[in-house]
Amino acid sequence: MSWRRAAVIGASGGIGKALADRLEAAGTTVHRYARSMSGDAYLDLTDEASIEAAARLHVSDSPLDLVLVATGYLHEEGAGPEKDWRHLSVEELARNFAINATGPALVAKHFLPLLPREGRAGFAALSARVGSISDNRLGGWYSYRASKAALNQLIRTLSVELARKKPDAFCVALHPGTVDTELSEPFQSNVPEGKLFTADYSAQRLLDVLAHLGTGDSGRCFDWAGKEIAP
Repeated sequence: MSWRRAAVIGASGGIGKALADRLEAAGTTVHRYARSMSGDAYLDLTDEASIEAAARLHVSDSPLDLVLVATGYLHEEGAGPEKDWRHLSVEELARNFAINATGPALVAKHFLPLLPREGRAGFAALSARVGSISDNRLGGWYSYRASKAALNQLIRTLSVELARKKPDAFCVALHPGTVDTELSEPFQSNVPEGKLFTADYSAQRLLDVLAHLGTGDSGRCFDWAGKEIAP
């Protein structure tokens, strides 16, 4: 199934750019947004005014039928995710939640109204398998795990309201796998052979998953292979 008009938030990152490129190659009109972009393409997840301004550009246009939030935060340079509760800090917790949970929620606030009243449409945000509470057996990565779990709950809650307001649309979280990007680079040595994906491969798999999703899948989290990840 092809998409007519899409917005990709985080389109300057590895996965976001690959998603936008793949969509354009399939004939979709793509609107790209990122904090590193300028002019109308500028969007900072920690600045609601920039999110609202980006969404306002589409109010008089044809509806978007796909909105992708391809952003994420795991660590700053020189500091990895917490391995011990002694490493917990207000700053890292706040930063993870601001980008991984609050930001996508604010994108939903301003972009979900742009989906058509009728007809198939989708909203998806990149999550992570480590956001699954039931699957957490290793511990660690406190801020990242908690913020992605919060994102999954937000997606679930958004899907309930979306079903009332736009019954043909769905809202999901997506796990892209471990992708060869700056975010995952410090942790790639532990990735099993064949499980480190290129951004292009992951993007194509995610788009394949989205092509087969519908309203019955709304509110859930799926991985790059289309398998549901337990909450």
